[in-house]
Amino acid sequence: MNSPQALLQQPLSLPNGSQLKNRLAKSAMSEALGTTDNHPTEALVRLYGRWAAGGSGLLITGNAMIDRRALGEPNNVVIEDDADLPLLRRWAEAGQATGAQIWVQLNHPGRQSPKGLNAENVAPSAVPFNQALQPFFAAPRALTEAEIVELIQRFARSAGVVKRAGFSGVQIHGAHGYLVSQFLSPLTNQRDDQWGGSAENRRRFVLEVFKAIRAEVGADFPIGIKLNSADFQRGGFTEEESLDVIVALQAAGIDLVELSGGTYEAPAMSDSGKHKASSLEREAYFLEFAEKIRATVKVPLMVTGGFRSVGGMNAALESGALDLVGIARGMAIEPDLPLRLLAGKEPEHAVRPIRTGIKAIDRMALMEVVWYSRQLRRLAKGQATKPNESGLWSFCANLVHNGLGTWKTRRLRA
Repeated sequence: MNSPQALLQQPLSLPNGSQLKNRLAKSAMSEALGTTDNHPTEALVRLYGRWAAGGSGLLITGNAMIDRRALGEPNNVVIEDDADLPLLRRWAEAGQATGAQIWVQLNHPGRQSPKGLNAENVAPSAVPFNQALQPFFAAPRALTEAEIVELIQRFARSAGVVKRAGFSGVQIHGAHGYLVSQFLSPLTNQRDDQWGGSAENRRRFVLEVFKAIRAEVGADFPIGIKLNSADFQRGGFTEEESLDVIVALQAAGIDLVELSGGTYEAPAMSDSGKHKASSLEREAYFLEFAEKIRATVKVPLMVTGGFRSVGGMNAALESGALDLVGIARGMAIEPDLPLRLLAGKEPEHAVRPIRTGIKAIDRMALMEVVWYSRQLRRLAKGQATKPNESGLWSFCANLVHNGLGTWKTRRLRA
């Protein structure tokens, strides 16, 4: 009789021929551990060395920005050229120290950047956030076609740097309301040129980004994508459209698709989102969608969000609906969690919804970034995590931290 964790221990071969040593992956979380002027730091080397020792087959970094003019938050790492190759190489080596692969998640925030951080925010269309979020995010300017073409090349150029630095692969961030996701959604993409309108036109940007990256890094370098199953907003990106994107990406040669969902306006990617009882019982939030995808495509699928037990993870793999179990928040409070799971042991700490008691804040997914970012900063310093830290205290402390970071960033650019 197989052990409860038997499938977690199996290696996974990707379409390009590379292999992951097991079926556990650390999904991307925003570390915000770069310098004020957005260079990598030794803190990232220490953090990923710690996670590498934790046993995952794949480590996906937090979002590295492709354009210094477009930050998602203070202290993002920006990868535009070879200037930081020595430290990037140390980061890559730390993540691969125990045989894991480490991929860099490449991102552009589009309109989803805090007020005051950038000189301006750009997006497919000049669509502002809903009223509740407008105090936090400025209305964007619509990109010109020339700027769209430039951004596609920026994704490719950043991927080339990542490969030269010795990382194992890259992941395109196409979820959670950032730029690629904005192009895909009819709510945020209201263009009437070749980049908007029909579903085919709206997915043109992500396909061109993938093609440009592939041309830059070659066939043997893994490229993945994190993609929304849906926006979970009326009139937004649908599951049917998401499936069409995945089919097109599979035909183009994508190596791994990570399924997620939602945006800051409808945060289905966190416990703040509303999930069916059946999804909660089976643990994985997006498992039902993965089953629909698996019926159509053969590309390796990774599902992140909701997993709580060895049995739930093993059952999901046994169903055949997914190939890789994504873990994020659990590894922010328990960096050696994969080793426990691979040994058949349950997590020591339960992942819980983070609440401040302020309704306007708790309706958003912001605390899922804020609270866990503080835990990552502790890990990067070699400190113990604080699984029971108050959500309200964390929010207030982060307001000060991010406010100071935004001021320093703007002052640096003045």
